[in-house]
Amino acid sequence: MKLLAGEIAEPPSSPTATLSQTSNLIDTLKSPRGNVVPLKDERGRKERFPVSDTSRDFRKRFFPEASADDWNDWRWQLRKRIRTSADLERVFVLSEDERTAVAQHKGSLPVGVTPYYASLMSRDNAFEALRRTHIPVGTEYLRTPGEADDPLGEDHDSAVPGLVHRYPDRVLFLSTGTCSTYCRYCTRSRMVGESGGEYSFSKSQWDKSFEYIEAHPEVRDVLISGGDPLTIGDDKLDYLLGRLRAIKHVEFVRLGTKVPVVLPQRITKALVKMLKRHHPLWMSIHFTRPEELTPEVTESTARLADAGIPLGSQTVLLKGINDEVAILKKLYHGLLMRRVKPYYLYQCDPITGSSHFRTSVAKGLEMIEGLRGHTTGYAVPQFVVDAPGGGGKIPLLPDYMAGRDGDDLLLRNFEGNTYRYPDPDGNLGNVMKTSGVI
Repeated sequence: MKLLAGEIAEPPSSPTATLSQTSNLIDTLKSPRGNVVPLKDERGRKERFPVSDTSRDFRKRFFPEASADDWNDWRWQLRKRIRTSADLERVFVLSEDERTAVAQHKGSLPVGVTPYYASLMSRDNAFEALRRTHIPVGTEYLRTPGEADDPLGEDHDSAVPGLVHRYPDRVLFLSTGTCSTYCRYCTRSRMVGESGGEYSFSKSQWDKSFEYIEAHPEVRDVLISGGDPLTIGDDKLDYLLGRLRAIKHVEFVRLGTKVPVVLPQRITKALVKMLKRHHPLWMSIHFTRPEELTPEVTESTARLADAGIPLGSQTVLLKGINDEVAILKKLYHGLLMRRVKPYYLYQCDPITGSSHFRTSVAKGLEMIEGLRGHTTGYAVPQFVVDAPGGGGKIPLLPDYMAGRDGDDLLLRNFEGNTYRYPDPDGNLGNVMKTSGVI
């Protein structure tokens, strides 16, 4: 896999992190243990960036040579990612299962965790939720029935390499194969992180995608994903966004990313200033658990929201990690406080080796039923199954229809009570009974 110029391998530079204009909001939302570390931008002006005590203590223990300025430089975080068995053993007390699984790994989807994100994980508990999502275990190498390397059929729907055209008016633009961290349940595990692998990302590939979009005026919406597009350097990302915005029939662009969660230091003043030039621009951010809502993430999301970028969250439902209503409710309430709208709750895709992460579909409906009516509707995402074989996202809801009585449709509310709605011209309840639809 070829690195685009400006991606990951960029030379180090002075941190450009700045305090958002919503510092008062940050003081309100951040953890009581959070503190603010003074920094300087490239012009030598004093800046401030929130650093939790957890992050500070982790840095002093495992990266004693690093200054606070180093820690808050996103390029330093990328260079110091925890990637090898030796790196892992230095920070974590690995279980035998983890140690064996790491040694067995080869090919795509390598181990990769930023020091910042590692600071949120348990050092000695192999069953801690965030740790389980990023350190391999033996079941990752088991292939169960129904699993596939490309379960969503993205390769089949690729109009040109790296551009998936599945829906009528929108395309998925795969900009890079690099992520700052690698989730073990990644739906693109076949293609991310493998240098020199089958999937190559380069400017020439981007050009082919631009040409395809220009030739298809029905495309009004472009989702840039990867990999993670925010691992691309500012100049190249600016070029990518500018090139897309220059196509007249492209109405708006979306970025899919986990960087604001696992590498919040990447959301610099320079990045935000550049992104503002490309409105209308939207962003979908991958959140997993409420522990991710640190002072640093409060700052990264505030900067993006202050730049006028609508933020939505995408969460994958994971067995034993976030498949409890109380966990999701806490996460979603925290996201709303940070101006992030819960958008999708995904059923985990049947990617090869993901059986230990997947819940039943009924569990997802249980999560929605436990949220709907029990909290604000803004905190209730859509629960979707991305249909294997390229069927696209299919939304599912709990059954709130209790049947029909003459001209009345019978509806069940969140408390389990039944109510009548006058519907003399309808037959919905009858159709459901005769068709066997639940």
